[in-house]
Amino acid sequence: MIEANQGHEVSYGDDSWTEKASNLIREVFETDCDVFFVFNGTSANSLSLASLCQSYHSILCHEIAHVESSECGAPEFFANGTKVLLLDGANGKIDPKSIERAVNKRTDIHYPKPRALSLTQATEVGTVYSVDELRALADVAKHFQLRIQMDGARFANAMISLGQTPKEVTWKAGVDVLCFGGTKNGLGVGEAVVFFNKDLAREFDYRCKQGGQLASKMRFLSAPWVGLLKDGAWLRHAKHANAMAQRLEAAISVIPKVTVSFPVQSNGVFARIPEHVVDGLHQLGWKFYTHIGGWEESRLMCSWDTTPEDVDSFAADMRKLSA
Repeated sequence: MIEANQGHEVSYGDDSWTEKASNLIREVFETDCDVFFVFNGTSANSLSLASLCQSYHSILCHEIAHVESSECGAPEFFANGTKVLLLDGANGKIDPKSIERAVNKRTDIHYPKPRALSLTQATEVGTVYSVDELRALADVAKHFQLRIQMDGARFANAMISLGQTPKEVTWKAGVDVLCFGGTKNGLGVGEAVVFFNKDLAREFDYRCKQGGQLASKMRFLSAPWVGLLKDGAWLRHAKHANAMAQRLEAAISVIPKVTVSFPVQSNGVFARIPEHVVDGLHQLGWKFYTHIGGWEESRLMCSWDTTPEDVDSFAADMRKLSA
């Protein structure tokens, strides 16, 4: 940021920093793709989904997906009324059979025609789609001519869990557009919308402008991406966060009456914790969400700067309160 603040640059994304960051993303994914930078994940998801649909279409996503439960109707708003239809599946992951059921539920002109499939990687409960699972979903989606959008707010954490190359988990698996998360991986602000299917990016710059996402000083959104990507910091940050989540799971899973609800595959631990213990932890100053979206789990997230001491101290307080 300091380096990008030196001298003068052209506005609205035509600067050298945005070009550098875009080229680094192309190198990471080993393909030519169109890249756009926006302020946050809600705008990335909403505008990218809007680019895949007409207002009379529908978007298929998991019933607990972020685009359904945590974006205040923004996907429908920016797509001028495109309806979000919900799919089921264990551990926050879409069951491929539910896609076929949703598409074939009704095919008459009175029903919003399914056009896009939104996948969350890593999911809202911290689980990760394998490459085989992604390909199975893509096979069904493409059969029904659905375009595939990936909400990758925690894409880096999924990459560490999978141990695959970025291309194998995205465009080679059938993903058309990725919302590549930066703020969940150490950036102060800014997400990247990456179109692997460049035809779908047509006039996306106009969507960004209309949606209030075209920064005049775009270099301050894109320059931190240069620092994050150029020497692999994005993966180091994610690897550390995932390791802290594994440490946390090991520490609290042995505490009586505390149950870890989902496989820990990224940087979050979702656990059922007695209410008096939750209240006690909050009183001690620990910050975490509970009952998100009606779930009974507490959402314990580890970040790029969570320390082993943080984890051990939290677990120690939980043990004391549970005694």
